[in-house]
Amino acid sequence: MTVLDIPALSLVVLVGASGSGKSTFAREHFGAYETLSSDAFRGLVSNDESNQSATAAAFDALQYVAGKRLDAGLLTVVDATSVQPEARRALVELAKAHDVLPVAIVFDVPESVSVERNAVRTDRRIPAHVVKRQNDQLRRGLRHLGREGFRKVHVLRTADEVADATIERTRLLTDRTDERGPFDVIGDVHGCRSELETLLGRLGYALVRDEQGRAIDARHPEQRRVVFLGDLIDRGPDVVGVLRLAMGMVASGSALAVPGNHEAKLVRALRGAKVTVSHGLEETLAQLSGESEEFREQVEAFCHDLVSHLILDEGRLVVAHAGLKEQYHGRASGRVRAFALYGETTGETDEYGLPVRHPWAQDYRGTAVVLYGHTPVPTVEWVNNTACLDTGCVFGGALSAMRYPEREVVSVPAEQVWYDPIRPLVPAAPARAPGVLDLADVQGKLIVQTSLHGRVGIQEEQSAGGLETISRWATDPRWLIHLPPTMSPPNTSAREGYLEHPDEAFATYRGNGVTDLIAEEKHMGSRALVLVSRDPARFTAPEGWRGSIHTRTGRPFFAPDVEADTLARLDEALERAGVWEELGASWVLLDAEILPWSLKAGALVRDLYASVATAAETATDAAGAVLARAAASGIDVSALASRNRARAEGAQGFRAAYRHYVGGDDEVRVAPFQVLAAGDATFETRDHGWHLGVADRLVDAAPDLVAPTRRRRVDLGDEASVAAAVAWWEELTAAGGEGMVVKPFANLTRTEKGLVQPGIKVRGREYLRIIYGPDYTDPANLARLRDRNVGHKRSLAAREYALGVEALHRFTAGEPLWRVHEAVFGVLALESDPIDPRL
Repeated sequence: MTVLDIPALSLVVLVGASGSGKSTFAREHFGAYETLSSDAFRGLVSNDESNQSATAAAFDALQYVAGKRLDAGLLTVVDATSVQPEARRALVELAKAHDVLPVAIVFDVPESVSVERNAVRTDRRIPAHVVKRQNDQLRRGLRHLGREGFRKVHVLRTADEVADATIERTRLLTDRTDERGPFDVIGDVHGCRSELETLLGRLGYALVRDEQGRAIDARHPEQRRVVFLGDLIDRGPDVVGVLRLAMGMVASGSALAVPGNHEAKLVRALRGAKVTVSHGLEETLAQLSGESEEFREQVEAFCHDLVSHLILDEGRLVVAHAGLKEQYHGRASGRVRAFALYGETTGETDEYGLPVRHPWAQDYRGTAVVLYGHTPVPTVEWVNNTACLDTGCVFGGALSAMRYPEREVVSVPAEQVWYDPIRPLVPAAPARAPGVLDLADVQGKLIVQTSLHGRVGIQEEQSAGGLETISRWATDPRWLIHLPPTMSPPNTSAREGYLEHPDEAFATYRGNGVTDLIAEEKHMGSRALVLVSRDPARFTAPEGWRGSIHTRTGRPFFAPDVEADTLARLDEALERAGVWEELGASWVLLDAEILPWSLKAGALVRDLYASVATAAETATDAAGAVLARAAASGIDVSALASRNRARAEGAQGFRAAYRHYVGGDDEVRVAPFQVLAAGDATFETRDHGWHLGVADRLVDAAPDLVAPTRRRRVDLGDEASVAAAVAWWEELTAAGGEGMVVKPFANLTRTEKGLVQPGIKVRGREYLRIIYGPDYTDPANLARLRDRNVGHKRSLAAREYALGVEALHRFTAGEPLWRVHEAVFGVLALESDPIDPRL
C-alpha cells in the first residue's frame, strides 16, 4: 500500500494522460465537492464535456470555483490532464495566490494502459496518438515539477500502484491547535542568556544544567511551556548559551519556537550562501566558530526546521516573529513566511535608513490573539488583540514574556546595553483608548467574527443605513451593549383563512431535531432592552446614572425623567425579589416588552391606523346605503352587498385589533422574559424556565410595574401537549392577543445543521389585520400574502442573534467599547436590509 500524504488545506493537481485513472482515483479518495473536473466544467459552459473548443472557458470557470474554495479553507482537487507546463503553472499560481500548498499526484502509468482504457470508453474516445502525445509531454516535464513550485510530488507508475494508493491528510506544520498551554511567550532574546535565565526563573521554571554548569533545559512545575518568538541570536554576549538552552527546551518538549529573520539569515550563512555579515551576525558566527562541528550542524538543523508561525490553543493564539495578518493564519506560502519573518514594509526608509514597516496591527480585527516581536518597543501594549513582546533587551531595554491565557506581562531589565541600536526604541503603535470609537469601524463592507455563527458579513449599503440610525437617533454607545435579533414568522400555513399557525413553527423545530419547546405569550407592547445599573463607572456614565431603556433599534424609549423613575422602581423590584443577590452583580440587562404599544406608537395609531379604520368604515357604510337602495329598487346587488359586508367586518376587526394596543401613560408596564447578562456573565445557555422564573419573582415584587409572561411547555413527541399549545394560542388570539413566540426550552441550541432559530413568532389571525390591512383575509389577498419565503428572514435572525450574543460576550469579558460596538452596530446595519413586506 502506498500512502500519499497531502496537507489538509492544499490544491491537489492530478497529472496524467487521458485514461491513466485520475477520475476514478478522485472519486474513490476525495469528496464529491472536493474534485473539480475539467470535463465537468466543459459540460457546464457548453453542454458537452468533449467540446475542446470550450476548454479555455471551462478552465476560467474551474479556476474561479477553485479560488472560492481555497478562500473558504477547503481542500481542492483539480482533475485535468495538466501534462503541459503552462497548465500546471496556472494552477501553481492559483495556489500561491491563496497561500496554500500545491501538490501533484502524477499518474505515470504505461501508455498501453491509457490507450486500452480509452478504447473501451463509451462517453467519448481519445485517439491513441493523443494519448501518446500526452504521455510524452508528461515525461518531459516530470523531473521539473519541484522546480515548477509543487511542494509535494507523488508519482504512481503502475495501475497496481494507483489501485493500492491511499490518501493521508496531514496537518500543516503550523497547525498546533491541540497545544492548549498555558504558555509563556518570550520576545526577542538576541543572545542575552543571563537575562533569559533570570526571566525563566521569574516565570517559575527550574533550570537544568549539564556537568559544565551550562543551562540546557528549563521545566515548569505546572507544565507551562515557553514559546520563543525568534531572533534568539546575534548582537548579544552569549548566543551559544541561548541556543543551547532554547534547543534543549524545544527538544524536551518544554518549549516551542518560531524562527526570526536573524535565524533565517544564519541558516543561509552556515550553508555557504553569500550574505552580508551585519546586524550582529558577525558575533554569532564568531561564537559558533569556537564550538564543535556537531553543534554547528545541530544549530543549522534547528533553525532551518522552525516553521513560519504556530496556531495554538484551538486557534485562539497565533505566534509569529513579525506578526501575522488574519488572512494568513494557518496558510502556507512564500509570502506568508516572509510576512511572519520580516513583516510588511511601505517601501520607504526612515531617517536612520531603516525600512518603514506597515502598521498591520492597527488594522487587525481577528479574534485570535497574535503575539510577536521583531520591532523593539519600550513597553508591551495591546493593539487590537495583538502585542509586540520585543522590548529591546539587547539594546538596554528589557526581556519580556506574556503569560497566556492570563495576558500578564513579566519583564526583567537588561543587565547593560549590549549593542547600540541604530534607531532609538520607538513606542508601540498607539493602542486605542477603550472608550474611543472610530468612524472607519462602521464604514464600507464589514466582517464581524462571532463565536456562534462564524464570520457575519455586512454590505456597504447596510452599514450606511446603520450609521445613519445610530448617529441620529441611538442612545449613548457606552451603554448600548446589545440589540436583539429580528424574529422570523413560521412557514405559511395551508389552513383556510390563516396565514400563520403554530403547526408550522412546531414543524420547523421538529425538522431540526428539537422537541422540547416553550410557547410564550407575545405581549401587545414594544420590544425593549432594560439596563439597570448600580455601578455608573462600569459604563463610564455620570454619577447617579441608573441605567437605560432603549428600543430594538437602539433609540431611547422614554423621556429622561420617566426612564429614571422606571429604572428606580425596577431596581427596588430586583432587590425585593432577591435577584441582585442571586446574580452577584451590580448591573443587569433584561430583554422585555414595554406595555402598552401606544407608548411608542401613539402617533402611528392616531395618524395611520385610526384614519384607515375611519375611512374604511365610512366608505363601507356609504356603499352599504347605496346598495340597500339599489336592492329596494329591484336590482340584484347581492354579490356586491356580500362583498361590502365582508369589507365592513374587516374594517371593524382592524379597529378592534389596534385598540387592544392603546393605553394611557399611567398604564406603563414592563414584561421581562429573559435575563441577557449581568456582571461578568451571560445567560443564553440557561433554559427559559430559569429566565421566566426570575421574571415571575419580579412580578411578585412589583405587580404594579412588572407584567407576567404566560407560557406553555410543549413536548412535540406528545400529541396532547401539542394540541393543548395550539388551543392555548387560539384562546389568546381570540381574546385579542397578538399570539405567541415558540422557542427551544433549552434556549441557545445548536445541532449538526447549525444554529437553531432562537424564536419563531406565530401571530393571530385578527392581529395580522394591523400588519396587512383590513381586507387581508380576502382569499385573493391571502393567496398573494402566502407567496413568501421565510428563508432570508431566518438567516437574518440567526446572524443578528449571533451578533447580539457576541456583543454581550465581549462586554462581559471587559473588551474595549469599539469591540462591543462592532457587534451591536452589525445588528443595526443588518436591520437596514430590505425585507419582503409579506413577512
